[in-house]
Amino acid sequence: MDALLNPETWIALATLTALELVLGIDNIIFISILAGRLPPEQRNKARRVGLAAAAITRLGLLFTIAWIIGLTQPLFTALGQDFSWRDLILIGGGLFLIGKATHEIHQKIEGAGQDAEATGLARAATSFTGVILQIMVLDIVFSLDSIITAVGMVDERWVMATAILVSIVFMIGFAGPIGDFVERHPTVKVLALSFLIMIGLVLIADGFGQHIPKGYIYAAMAFSVFVELINLWIRRREQQAVARAGGD
Repeated sequence: MDALLNPETWIALATLTALELVLGIDNIIFISILAGRLPPEQRNKARRVGLAAAAITRLGLLFTIAWIIGLTQPLFTALGQDFSWRDLILIGGGLFLIGKATHEIHQKIEGAGQDAEATGLARAATSFTGVILQIMVLDIVFSLDSIITAVGMVDERWVMATAILVSIVFMIGFAGPIGDFVERHPTVKVLALSFLIMIGLVLIADGFGQHIPKGYIYAAMAFSVFVELINLWIRRREQQAVARAGGD
């Protein structure tokens, strides 16, 4: 009860929730890309199940925090650089993100000439379970730093758990509209995949001890999205002008 009446507790809860939401941007992008590989009737279910699995994963990591902290201990040294399990997980996750995003861009561009039937078969061949497993594995990579940061900010685990659950609820609400928007606009999808490549590079750099402030990354992403929204608005205006000219 004392913790509930303490204003610092609520400030910490709001701060952690905002942190989880910001750090969840890359997760939403990844989930949207993966869900887009599934048939349309399975996409919303995949997003919800994926985010629910992400919540379970994050809570599980939170309650094994002693083990998580242990992952930061040096495991071996190579080329004058200490590597821990955390570093290896970040490097592996970064390589996976780069490989996955590159493959998706290749499919998007090289497969542009395929007919609708071939595209439908490719989506049908995508495993629902496989998509969920990929979401869970990458969420572990995305969650490590945010959970370690949360432990440094707050002592009460219930505050951390509440922040995670609140952020997941918001992410479930926004994942659908963001995913549908990405699917409707091919250029936005390529841009989102480019973000994943950039995030993968940041993870690898962090794994090698070269920390890049996330603020720079999110600022670059926000600027790119702003430019792309302007392009979409101009394109829509041009299409409306052509439609009006055709009607006249």
